[in-house]
Amino acid sequence: MTETQTGIAHPAVIDLFGVDQKTGEILLVMNESRPWDGSHEQLHEMQEKFNAYASFILDGEMTEAHPELVGRKARIELRCQHVPNEEALGLLQAIHDQLE
Repeated sequence: MTETQTGIAHPAVIDLFGVDQKTGEILLVMNESRPWDGSHEQLHEMQEKFNAYASFILDGEMTEAHPELVGRKARIELRCQHVPNEEALGLLQAIHDQLE
């Protein structure tokens, strides 16, 4: 049996997918267990993972695979074991601003 690699270093994998029982929103979670080191590589990985999740939602793959979710709002969350550094927070803010 092989173990699926998760986390922002693996953009092709959805780390957690479900429905928030309080809001009814579709929840897609990105996990990051590594400390934020400020590297461009780690920031690029986070951007790539976000892009993959957004594509899964916006290109219709999600509702094609799960037609019962048509019409629901979706939310992408980043869950970290360590507080993101300034560069990571800046990228998260830029992503948030693009979605507003």
